[in-house]
Amino acid sequence: MINVRTDLALETREMYKFEFGKEVDGLVVDEQEINDIKITTVDIVDEQGEKIMGKPKGKYITLEMPEYTHYDGDIKDKIAHILGETLSKIIEVGKDSLALVVGLGNWNVTPDALGPDVVEKIMITRHLKKVMPDKIDDSVRPVCAIAPGVLGITGIETGEIIKSLVDKIKPDIVMCVDALASRRLKRVARTIQISNTGISPGAGVGNNRMEINQAVLGVPVISIGVPTVVDAATVANDAMDLVLDEMINQSTKGSEFYKMLKSVNKNEKNSLIKSLLAPYVGDLMVTPKEVDDVIDSVSKIISDGINLALQPSLDMEDINKFLN
Repeated sequence: MINVRTDLALETREMYKFEFGKEVDGLVVDEQEINDIKITTVDIVDEQGEKIMGKPKGKYITLEMPEYTHYDGDIKDKIAHILGETLSKIIEVGKDSLALVVGLGNWNVTPDALGPDVVEKIMITRHLKKVMPDKIDDSVRPVCAIAPGVLGITGIETGEIIKSLVDKIKPDIVMCVDALASRRLKRVARTIQISNTGISPGAGVGNNRMEINQAVLGVPVISIGVPTVVDAATVANDAMDLVLDEMINQSTKGSEFYKMLKSVNKNEKNSLIKSLLAPYVGDLMVTPKEVDDVIDSVSKIISDGINLALQPSLDMEDINKFLN
């Protein structure tokens, strides 16, 4: 497969189908659309699927948002409710079970601050259930949260912090939120990926750390990720593809120039672009210029979705009253 950085299972599947003209072996795929929001479930069911996709077995659910989501409150509410319903279907714990929400990322770097921003908007109830149980309805689930920072700030692996916390407070489920990397600019900040396979902190910026999953923590881990960056080499590669395609369309079919253009190896071209860019820009990631507003908008959608999923007995109005 073409070596292009992406954390989205949906995009890995798309690249494989484009390259080989067939579906990935070991996948079960379901597509549906609700209120203009496309939902694609990619279920990796065996080792063959794992090997091709480069991801562990499990479900990868992708919500693709409409173009102007970040400027439309009604659309954001719809997506939050769909996200909440989707999460509810994969949260396999009781109503009294303790949930730990983890906001991964560096709060000092805007494209990587999604996780910490989400944690600030989560309905936190664990301490209230302990100190004032008579005032809290039995239907309210105990929830706690943490934004542990990154290795460069704390000097501690994020996975080590979370593992220590899990061992101490013993949650029944862990929900991790992190920034990801996308293959396509059009999916940046407009795609939400949910998975029951855990997460690798720093994946979005190519800085993989200790994995956070059920095998490591001993409890179910649900990951929620949004692509906030695209690899600069990928952007340059796509631009060159557009130029090549246009030159092919304008060339005389069968000519030597046409044959030369058609013979360009895309894998080799991508490697060449990376090697040419490396001395000048290094491992450069690109993000939208309005990233501050985008992160604020997406974090609200995700936090609302998590709150609705963790507190099924409450509606959004009740949750907002609690938060305000």
